[in-house]
This record gives sequence, C-alpha cells and structure tokens, in this order.
Amino acid sequence: MARVSIREKASQQIAARNYSFTVVFEPVGLGSGPAGNGGGKGHKSKAEASGYQVTVPLLPGLITYGRTLAEAREMARDAIRCHLEGLKKDGERIPDEGSTIQEKLRVALSA
Repeated sequence: MARVSIREKASQQIAARNYSFTVVFEPVGLGSGPAGNGGGKGHKSKAEASGYQVTVPLLPGLITYGRTLAEAREMARDAIRCHLEGLKKDGERIPDEGSTIQEKLRVALSA
C-alpha cells in the first residue's frame, strides 16, 4: 500500500502539519464481467488495467480514480486534501494512522 503525505498551508493561527494516510490503488479493467477478464478470475493485470480506483481506508467514502498510477496518486492527494479541509471546516477530528491498528486477516470460503 502506498502512503501519501499531505501538507497543510500554514496560516497565522495554525502551524504546518503533515498528514500521512495509507492509500489503496485498485486496477480497474477495460470490460466488466467475467468475459473481459481473460481468465474468469475477475481481476485484470496491471498491464491490462484501464486505470486505478483509489480508496483511503481511514477516510470512509473517499474514492477517486486515475487513468495512470501517477494520475491516481495526484487525484488521491487532491481528494485527501479536500476531505481534510472539510473535516477542519466542520470542526471534526482528523484521523491519525498512528492510533490505528493494521493487520491482514485470512478468510476461507467453502466451495
């Protein structure tokens, strides 16, 4: 998972602060459904992807997209910045990854 740092603009009352969030880049295929995936597994390889859907687990509801990985990163930075500005404007707490616990869980499905 990539990390994106956001820097707040310093104002007279608020000092500059960097925020760091885990960002997930999911390759998006050209076609929809199993017929367009080249193997029926529902996933495209990075070479076949037509772009990347971007989510930020710590900021629910934040979803953006980029045609290339570089564009997806830039779109993520912009979306995170806008989301954080909205939280500040509403007087809400900005989430901190330092206080979260991250781990991977394995789940088995029966056939």
